[in-house]
Amino acid sequence: MPAEKPDDHRAAPGEHGAGGPYLRVTDLRVQFATEDGVVRAVDGVSFAVERGRTLGIVGESGSGKSVTSLAVLGLHDPRRATVTGEIRVGDHQLIGMPEERARRLRGRDVAMIFQDPLSALHPFYPVGRQIAEAYRVHHPGAGRRAAWTRAVEMLDRVGIPQPGRRAEQYPHEFSGGMRQRAMIAMALVNDPQLLIADEPTTALDVTVQAQILDLLTDLQQEFGSAIVLITHDLGVVSQVADEVLVMYGGRAVEYGDVTEVLRSPAHPYTWGLLGSVPSLHGDADADLRPIAGNPPSLIDLPPGCAFHPRCRWADRTDGRSRTQVPELVPVGDTGHRVACHLPADERARIWADEAERVGVAR
Repeated sequence: MPAEKPDDHRAAPGEHGAGGPYLRVTDLRVQFATEDGVVRAVDGVSFAVERGRTLGIVGESGSGKSVTSLAVLGLHDPRRATVTGEIRVGDHQLIGMPEERARRLRGRDVAMIFQDPLSALHPFYPVGRQIAEAYRVHHPGAGRRAAWTRAVEMLDRVGIPQPGRRAEQYPHEFSGGMRQRAMIAMALVNDPQLLIADEPTTALDVTVQAQILDLLTDLQQEFGSAIVLITHDLGVVSQVADEVLVMYGGRAVEYGDVTEVLRSPAHPYTWGLLGSVPSLHGDADADLRPIAGNPPSLIDLPPGCAFHPRCRWADRTDGRSRTQVPELVPVGDTGHRVACHLPADERARIWADEAERVGVAR
């Protein structure tokens, strides 16, 4: 089981964002027309994030996580993608916004840390110059010297030693962890209120991963930003997120407070994700149990619940799993929601057995 979420370094629900969530996504749908058919990459996803809070979006590759984050940034090519629903960042409705206005928001109000900083950073320009240019785009009155000073300050702020010298170096001269820090510096150079981090610790060793996550937490406290963290790693989610959205087949299957979802998950897919993670509390000799089968094609989703072909309990729903798409409904009165046809009492019995097997503290 992932490490238990600390309770002392993040805001309590309602403490931040008194005026409502800074990011609100409602019934988001993203489709791509291809020769083989329509890819329904995101199909009716809704969530909200307040300033000072972190939402973790988890799921296997192909679940729609990154497509969701790119939609929030308005980065889908309108010639290829059809995006509907509502995405509100502060007072701005992004869907349908003219590209020039959206470009002004990106980097100033909303910024992104990409999964691969080596490909996101330009190989032919010094790192400091790239950060300085990101600053000047949104501060046209700033001179080159002021922008360079700001870039060096940000490299220092994210923990890069000798920032003045490092600012003059090129991305290939940085280690993987330092490139990720440089990407964070570039994302935060304009003090955005919303930060989207797409797999920010992928390909980093565990020590550097921990440093990057601690850095994000510290910077969030300083800037008060809302963070959307895209990941497949429940351990990362348990450390830094306040809420978690579990996606499967382009849809939300579970959503709620991270502690409640990880301790008392209500969807068989979430059970499977937890069961495939090593635990300090379970049987050391027990084998990890991967989720059987493969994620579905987003061109040809299974009828009913998209997870039912891989679900060990699909035969306990009187056939509804194969014929009806489940709605996201409340689990109790805490805001925890799940999209599953299994009766609540049946889910509770199954999870009691599964939690003991995988060593999850309830």
